[in-house]
Amino acid sequence: MMQHYLKTKEENKDCILFYRLGDFYEMFFEDAKIVSKELELTLTGKSCGMEERAPMCGIPYHAVDSYLNRLVKKGYKVAICEQVEDPKLAKGMVKREVTRIVTPGTNIDAQALDETKNNYLMCIVYMADKYGVSTADITTGDYYVTEVETERKLMDEVNKFSPSEIICNEPFYMSGVDIDDMRNRLGISVSALESWYFADEQAKRTLLEHFKVASLEGLGLNDYDCGVIASGALLSYLYETQKNSLDNLTAIHPYSTGKFMIIDSSTRRNLELVETLREKQKRGSLLWVLDKTRTAMGARMLRSFVEQPLIDRAEIEARYDAVGELNKNAITREEIREYLNPVYDLERLVTRVTYQTASPRDLISFKNSIRMLPPIRTLVGDFASQELKMLYENLDTLDDIFALIDAAIDEEPPLTVREGGILKEGYNEEVDRLRKAKTDGKSWLADLESKEREKTGIKNLKIKYNKVFGYYLEVTNSYKDLVPDYYMRKQTLTNAERYITPELKEMEDTILGAEDRLVQLEYELFREIRDKIAAEVVRIQRTAKAVAKLDVFASLAVVAEQNNYCRPKLNENGTIDIKDGRHPVVEKMINNDMFISNDTYLDNGKNRIAIITGPNMAGKSTYMRQTALIVLMAQIGSFVPAKSAKIGIVDRIFTRVGASDDLASGQSTFMVEMTEVANILRNATSNSLLVLDEIGRGTSTFDGLSIAWAVVEHISNPKLLGAKTLFATHYHELTELEGKLDNVHNYCIAVKENGDDIVFLRKIVQGGADKSYGIQVAKLAGVPDSVIERAKQIVEELIANDISETVKNIQVDHASARKKKTKLDEVDLEQISLFDTVKDDDILEELKNLDLGNLTPIDALNKLYELQHKIKNRW
Repeated sequence: MMQHYLKTKEENKDCILFYRLGDFYEMFFEDAKIVSKELELTLTGKSCGMEERAPMCGIPYHAVDSYLNRLVKKGYKVAICEQVEDPKLAKGMVKREVTRIVTPGTNIDAQALDETKNNYLMCIVYMADKYGVSTADITTGDYYVTEVETERKLMDEVNKFSPSEIICNEPFYMSGVDIDDMRNRLGISVSALESWYFADEQAKRTLLEHFKVASLEGLGLNDYDCGVIASGALLSYLYETQKNSLDNLTAIHPYSTGKFMIIDSSTRRNLELVETLREKQKRGSLLWVLDKTRTAMGARMLRSFVEQPLIDRAEIEARYDAVGELNKNAITREEIREYLNPVYDLERLVTRVTYQTASPRDLISFKNSIRMLPPIRTLVGDFASQELKMLYENLDTLDDIFALIDAAIDEEPPLTVREGGILKEGYNEEVDRLRKAKTDGKSWLADLESKEREKTGIKNLKIKYNKVFGYYLEVTNSYKDLVPDYYMRKQTLTNAERYITPELKEMEDTILGAEDRLVQLEYELFREIRDKIAAEVVRIQRTAKAVAKLDVFASLAVVAEQNNYCRPKLNENGTIDIKDGRHPVVEKMINNDMFISNDTYLDNGKNRIAIITGPNMAGKSTYMRQTALIVLMAQIGSFVPAKSAKIGIVDRIFTRVGASDDLASGQSTFMVEMTEVANILRNATSNSLLVLDEIGRGTSTFDGLSIAWAVVEHISNPKLLGAKTLFATHYHELTELEGKLDNVHNYCIAVKENGDDIVFLRKIVQGGADKSYGIQVAKLAGVPDSVIERAKQIVEELIANDISETVKNIQVDHASARKKKTKLDEVDLEQISLFDTVKDDDILEELKNLDLGNLTPIDALNKLYELQHKIKNRW
């Protein structure tokens, strides 16, 4: 047995081996040490013919799933080595084989998975400066492939799918992608496979054989050379780990990354699309607001909508039509949603059916789900929009499958397939006959027990059963002297004796033979039923997708109705015109009536950039994010929180909001900020939407203001970028750009002053703010009064050195800015003259206007000190 164990372990070196021994899975040697530590199990030992006992630990076979899931969640691969023959029939050692390998990306156990999220496995192949990317979720049958040219685009795909496991070729480790970041920050299990997985011919052959097609053209993969290798390697890996035919992978979907809006990882985090930035919770995210789905399939599809907004106008409009029609027909919509309530996860149920792991209770859940399909389809048939008509066509009622399960499977079947009691009476004649023999056998035993009591006079005689001795007559010691001669002793107990008679033995053979045959026959028939359902996997998956999409449209319609959303009007001229826009999440977190709505207007002409000033806490970030979210919602096909919205379709949304140190990679807050800015300026296009908050705050005032100014100039220039931009800043000097750049306009958050206190009005108005009210905000935050008072004194002195007058004289000259490539460390004092705080003429003018006759000696000294300070600052 240990020799077989070692051979099996050698064949699965990268896995922890769960080796079945009777009622336990055992682990030995290094595996035992790892598992005992990770799962806090007792480490024991076993004599294996070696000098020292082999380390060993084990888990009960009936509780394997919970232990297995904990290991897989920690990133381990686990090989399950099962007994594949009946121990009763085995000659010598029971035959064992690895029946499946469980990894983070291939776990199909429902208890281990979030039903509202896909569990993706991703394969990445790097070759010739290109990445082939294939992604699959074996629990649902989704299977995709694409190709990207850059590391940045690759990370966009990784962030879009959030796979739990990535497999790759060895060259990917040397491509420059930060593997450790994937593992540590993103929590993805990453491992390289052997080179044979990525052989060109091997990959093609695997795909062609699996999908039973003659050429890659039939799969739409002709233009995906690198993608073919990635998808073929992924398929080979699944065959290796799942040890089955993967019948639920019925199609592969090649796609171009240009089909969807590009959202980088920073933007996903900053806009809190599917989870909050700090707590990583769904509550408080955009998905939380939009998700009113009734099925697990719908929840997963809605998440994919949010993470992959469209850029094709016709597709978006088709979604609007579906949501709008469901919105207008609220009674029908709510009736559909009631029918959706009992629908289980058809996608994952049919996967368990095809993998032959579905239980009788799974089939009952399946039947109860498809019972709802006919009324749903009838209701959907009344709609006229393109998407809903397509759903009607794809929504198969699966009547034949319902009839099969309804006729065969008992309404309250056992938990496992080896207990019997699975099939209904009347489904199979032989099952009924054996079941009758089993039932009659019980009455035979009752009659025999009564007869023996009467014949022998033993009043407490009982016929009992156990697995070791079978059926027997039990007589207590007090009646032992009445036992007749034809009773044959089987076992002696402390207070009783057990006997057998020829008649009882004959009954036992009949009854137990019927029971064993019945259980075996029911199991065989159940497998036949399961295989018949598995043969219809394509129909079932198509129906499941239709149900999911209907659920999503109904959810978006409900949200639109409850929150008073409007249907956006799309355009391709780049205009974003939002009237009374609201932040979809913030308004739900507070009382809806308390949220202050605001307008937004951006276009590709005179209103390309909005510079937004105002105090902290006034709502600048909320306003900018709400604009980005409204655009994103519009492009997923959702109605939006506004009175009206004209949305110019954008190809990308970039946000730069806040930053923190990245100490692990040696980057300061400012470095993180500049890296993000660099990414935006290099990857945004004129059709992108940029949300930039406080650029340049992590360095000195002059450096920060210079960078912020130059960034605005760069974005505003159509020859350099020309993207629509919301730019929030506390550098009020940037408001001077409104007169210098014809596509920049100033906006500010209105504030009402009441002495030293301020009231935030949360309203965006035209014009620039003249101060940030930082001291007032500090007071609101509870900073001690002594600090507040001292801050007021200091700010008055600093105001005297205001740089805003000089900033007005800065000339915008893109050409000269590009010609000058002076390094920061080579800048001399004369180059800072743009930001001189005061001119000589100003000082002379101030001296000329002094009224010396009315100055007290102390006032004269103070004025002299002030002028001297200005001169020192000037030079």
